[in-house]
Amino acid sequence: MSGWRLREDYAKRVRRTADALRGEGFSARMGVVLGSGLGSFADELEATVEKAFGEIEGFLAPSVKAHSGRLVQGRLPGRSSEILVLQGRLHPYEGHAMEEILFPVATMLELGVELLVLTNAAGGADPDARPGNLVSLTGLMDFHGDALRGLVLPPDDLPVELALRAATHNGPFDRELAMRMVEAGAREGIAVATGSYVSLWGPSYETPREIGFYRRIGAAAIGMSTGPEATFAHRLGCKVVGVSCITNVAREVGVEEVSHEEVIAQGAASEEAFARLLRAFVIDVG
Repeated sequence: MSGWRLREDYAKRVRRTADALRGEGFSARMGVVLGSGLGSFADELEATVEKAFGEIEGFLAPSVKAHSGRLVQGRLPGRSSEILVLQGRLHPYEGHAMEEILFPVATMLELGVELLVLTNAAGGADPDARPGNLVSLTGLMDFHGDALRGLVLPPDDLPVELALRAATHNGPFDRELAMRMVEAGAREGIAVATGSYVSLWGPSYETPREIGFYRRIGAAAIGMSTGPEATFAHRLGCKVVGVSCITNVAREVGVEEVSHEEVIAQGAASEEAFARLLRAFVIDVG
C-alpha cells in the first residue's frame, strides 16, 4: 500500500494538528479506537498526556452517548512503550462529512501509529451468538460505498485499477494479528470468535429481511462504524485489527426491539472482559 497519499489540502490540515499535538507529547506506534460503551480501557492507562476532542484543531466532539471524546496517551502496566487511544469516535449518521469523521484517525497515523486497533459494539448475525460475545474481525463488507473517493489518492506510477486491486486484495484487517487477538483471549480465558463485519450508514437496527441477507453473505457482526476507518488506515499503510463486542443478537423471526441504551448497557457489562482482552493483546504485540 506504499505510495497512497492524502489529498494535499487535507494532508496539510492533518499535519498542522499533528504537529501541535506532537509538541504536547503525543506520539506512539500503536493506536486504539474505543467504541460504544467500551471506553473504560483508556482509564487503565498510566496517562502521560490527554486532551478533549473539542480542544484539538480539526476534531469534532461526538454527539453519541458513551463516546466521551478524548485523545489519551499512556502506558499499560507491563508495557514500556506508550499507546494512543481515541476514547470515542464520530459516526457517518451524525451528519459529518467522511473526511471529518476520519480526521482523528488520520492524525493518529501522522503521529506515528503503525498498528491500529478498531473496536465497536455490534449486532450479532450468528443465530448462536450471545450478548457479550467478542469477535476478532477477519473480513469487511462496507456498505458506505467509496467513502474515500478524492480523499486518499493512489500512487502516481500505478494505474488506479491496479492500485485499488492491491489495496483490497485481502481486505483491511490483518489476519495474522486477528488470530493473535484470539490467542490473547485464550490466555485470559476469554472466548474470541472470528468473522466478518458489515459496516452500515445507520442510524438504524436491521429489519428481519436485512438480517437474513447479511447472515447469508457471511456476516458475523453488524454495526455503524469501523469500515471506513479500517479501509482508510489500511490503504495508507497501517496494519489494522478489528474487534466487535456483540451487544444484541439480530433475529430474522421473533425480532426483539433494541434501544441504544440497551446496547450501551451491554457494552458496559462486557467492559471488564473486553479490557482484559485488549490489555493482553497490546502487551503481546508491543
